[in-house]
Amino acid sequence: MEFAFTDEQDQFRSVVRRFLSDKSPTTHVRRLMETADGFDPVVWRQLSDDLALTGIAIPEAYGGAGFGPVELGIAMEEQGRALLCAPYFSSCVLAAGAIGNAATEAQKARLLPAIAGGQIRAALAVTERNGRWDTAGVRTIATPTGDGWLLDGFKSYVIDGATAQALVVVARAAGTAGDAGLAFFLVEPDAAGVTRTPLATMDATRKQASIDLRRAPAELLGEAGTGAVALSQTLDHAAIALANEMVGGAQALLDSAVVYANLRVQFGRAIGSFQAIKHKCADMLLDVELAKSAAYYAAQAEADGDPQMPSLASLAKAAAADTYMRVAASTIQIHGGIGFTWDHDTHLWFKRAKSSEVLLGDPNYHRELMLQRMEG
Repeated sequence: MEFAFTDEQDQFRSVVRRFLSDKSPTTHVRRLMETADGFDPVVWRQLSDDLALTGIAIPEAYGGAGFGPVELGIAMEEQGRALLCAPYFSSCVLAAGAIGNAATEAQKARLLPAIAGGQIRAALAVTERNGRWDTAGVRTIATPTGDGWLLDGFKSYVIDGATAQALVVVARAAGTAGDAGLAFFLVEPDAAGVTRTPLATMDATRKQASIDLRRAPAELLGEAGTGAVALSQTLDHAAIALANEMVGGAQALLDSAVVYANLRVQFGRAIGSFQAIKHKCADMLLDVELAKSAAYYAAQAEADGDPQMPSLASLAKAAAADTYMRVAASTIQIHGGIGFTWDHDTHLWFKRAKSSEVLLGDPNYHRELMLQRMEG
């Protein structure tokens, strides 16, 4: 498998990095954390119109750029490095992926161009109070009516769920059990029976919400009973994208630690010259490079249609989550007392590392899932 990025991909990375370094400094991150929406509409429009990032992984037939998982991984890695506050992962990865995997051709042609163009921000609602990301955790019930469906249930931990302009909800048909009745539904956020409540979370850079559905009208995406396969495909795709985002954040922390170690002087010498600090930085570098290898490998496997991709998605998610948390903790230690303060920026990436660790399932869940898939 080819691991080297092409010249075009390297140029793409440079363009995205320059844009984000200008549009997502930590001063902007801190400002957006305090807002209800959690993102800058002007930057979102520039992200769409100037860079066309919102449609990068959406096929050209549906208004997207038609690139693949590797290019999406590059965009996600740079967003993780810059700690971008935007509904990109929720709309362009999770929701767009769900629609692409579950909807009919007519529905894709109707919905995906608006997401690709940035006109519509969508969110995917999977988890409920149990916090599970598997099909067994879905308790929301879909009841057929004469002209559609009605949903009853409670979704939680919905990324950007309070501000999304369209909701994609996973539910099971009334009277069914197991995976047989699982399906995806499109719900209008302002429809009768839909109540959205922002959640107070540790990581304010990625907003979450709960969604209470009480006989909420919904449109079935695709066919009833086919949601289990589509959900698995969607979450594997999202896990690879998130793994790439996490290694970008880990790299930013490593860079910060190295710079500080070379600047901070104790006992007349830079602390980076002390053997203990050298060892810690070397361990961090090794962790980050190994996690990058797993994330890049998984993205390339998805692009190639590798049958082992589901296992590799879980491997990448688990490896990147572990690395991000270890590097975040080590970076705070290297910074010493100032690393624990609110005024220092390190805690912003630390909190993102913690929220990303459990998003889509924690490392233990994905290691178990990887083993099950390998045995199967």
